[in-house]
Amino acid sequence: MQVALEEIAFSRRAFTLACSGVFEEGIHLVTGRVGSGKTTLALLLTGLLQPDAGSVRREGVGTMTLSFQNPEYHVTEATVRAEIASYGADPDAVAGRCGLADRVDDDPFHLSRGELKRLHLACLFARAWDLLILDEPFSSLDCVQKRHLCRWLEEGDAGITVIFTHERQVLPRVDYIWEVADGRAACLGPVPGAIGRWRYAPPYLKRALEEGRRPANIRFEDVREAR
Repeated sequence: MQVALEEIAFSRRAFTLACSGVFEEGIHLVTGRVGSGKTTLALLLTGLLQPDAGSVRREGVGTMTLSFQNPEYHVTEATVRAEIASYGADPDAVAGRCGLADRVDDDPFHLSRGELKRLHLACLFARAWDLLILDEPFSSLDCVQKRHLCRWLEEGDAGITVIFTHERQVLPRVDYIWEVADGRAACLGPVPGAIGRWRYAPPYLKRALEEGRRPANIRFEDVREAR
């Protein structure tokens, strides 16, 4: 199972993005500055955008989904219960998992942004995906819920998970690191080897590297253990 980007190029006016690389099974973390092209790359991976040149080849990918940063974009039903059921999931189990057991008969738009984000993510993780693409999944979540999301990611059974994020404090264990910069997306390689080449590494990780510590992964817990 993999998604191969073969010399793709995409442009809109002054914006350009190029990439060659392979997203293999595992968790991929994609970082870069605002406006660098992360969301564009996410859309290219799913086929919602077509490259101007090159090709995106998906092998062994039967099911895939893209989670947008704004959870309200995904709402299709009038109640929380019906919204969960629309994903083919058990409403009571999912509502309990995301702390909304007493809100199942509410309109999803009566939830706070954080509650709606938790609901949407819990629905996604209620089933297995061959390709799961998450654009800013940590947005609108507090630190406790970010940790819950990290656990869901690490315990999930998606074949290929791609996380596009600016988060620099609470991060999950990942298998590969990518960077988008200067009009190009590139894989830095597998973790832990890629950590030393990661320009957008969070401060706690950079400090550990400056001290000569080489953590096994990118979580704060990994850095603490390395120290």
